Amino acid sequence: MKTPVRPLALCLVIVAVSALVLGRAQAGGGHYFPPVSDPVVKEECGACHLAFAPAMLPARSWQRMMGDLKNHFGDDASVAPEVAARITDYLVANSADKAGQPYTRKLLRGLAASDTPLRITELPKWVREHREVSDREWRHKNVRTRANCVACHADAERGQYDD
Repeated sequence: MKTPVRPLALCLVIVAVSALVLGRAQAGGGHYFPPVSDPVVKEECGACHLAFAPAMLPARSWQRMMGDLKNHFGDDASVAPEVAARITDYLVANSADKAGQPYTRKLLRGLAASDTPLRITELPKWVREHREVSDREWRHKNVRTRANCVACHADAERGQYDD
């Protein structure tokens, strides 16, 4: 009696499609940073700017930043202590040195363990990848700042930075 091949073939097709879909969603061509999923972090941080993926900075950077919200890049971004604690815990738990994503490790290359950057744009990898962007392009009325990721990366809010 012959063993049916169909269930095995169907199983292989499902595995292949799943790997393709999940690989694309997670890898994002190598420039994927899981976007903020905590609703409080999204609301508080995203009210003024893109809620940057925590995997874009090391834990020590998020701790330093959250420790001085009265001086948040020229603004007072203070929140209630319990909200600040929740945001800090989330950012630290999902930071570049904790997240374990392949690209986050690449992003931290060249950063000394003693360095505590407060801006993603200060990371050596970020600087290298954006070195060909002219000063004129940075000053464009739709860009205006290096922190305006969505001006060039249409899917930045979904964690994709390949465009």
